[in-house]
Parts: sequence; C-alpha cells; structure tokens
Amino acid sequence: MANDGIKTVASNRKAFHDYFILERLEAGISLSGTEVKSIRMGNLNLKDSFCNVKDGEIFVYGMHISPYDKGNIFNRDPDRDRRLLLHRREILRLWAKVKQDGLTIVPLSVYFKGPRVKLEIGLAKGKKLYDKRESQAKRDAARELDRAMKSARA
Repeated sequence: MANDGIKTVASNRKAFHDYFILERLEAGISLSGTEVKSIRMGNLNLKDSFCNVKDGEIFVYGMHISPYDKGNIFNRDPDRDRRLLLHRREILRLWAKVKQDGLTIVPLSVYFKGPRVKLEIGLAKGKKLYDKRESQAKRDAARELDRAMKSARA
C-alpha cells in the first residue's frame, strides 16, 4: 500500500506491549471542527483508550483530544466518547469476536488520509506477564545482535 497522503499523528505503543494484535481495521471517526484542528496540531493521546460496541454502534473511550487553543464555545469535552464509522457487518463481526473469544478492540493509531481523520483499530488478545517478558527478551537480543554486527563492520 502506498503512503499517498497518509500522515500519522499518534500511535498507541502501549497497546503493542499489552496485547497481541490479531487483526487491524481502518475506521473513520466522528469529530467536530475544533477537534480536527487540535489533532492537526498533534494534541491527542491514545494511551488508555479502548473501543466498545454499544447499541449496534462502536465507540472509542478514553481518547483525549486537548481543546483547540484558538477555539471558543465550539470546543468540546476533551474526554468525550467518540463514534467510529464502520459498516454494520464489520461492527457485528467485531462484536461477535469480542463476545465469543474474549478479545478486545484497541485503538492503534490516528492518522490523516487526505483531509480525513482515520483511526486504526486492532482486534487484540491480552498478553500475560511471561509473554511481555519474552517479547522484551527478543527485543533485547535483536538490539545486541545489531550492535555486534555494527561493531564488526567498523
């Protein structure tokens, strides 16, 4: 996939540490004008956010978008629940996976695709403590190998 007009604004690195990401989806997000301007300035935090299906719609909770500096009465609550824009069959499929398999839906990144704000969500399974230690050990081993290769070339 080409990176035509895609500009990543924020990513949720904590999600990759705490979960195995099984599947990724792109969703639109329902925002007000001042929220979009604030996101363009990079004032957004995904750290403790999650998604849930409620009444046949999917919402993202805990995503903090700071109020726009030059905004006035049009600024919205920074921690409000925001509706995601997905097709009904995708929402029902995600809801079935969450209910049946005990998975969760986590936001992975927010980016601009042309003029539109998109949210990448992932169907995720929680990691146990030993899984986190194992992935940390793999990262450390890869880092040591890279250092050894770099010093061998020099």
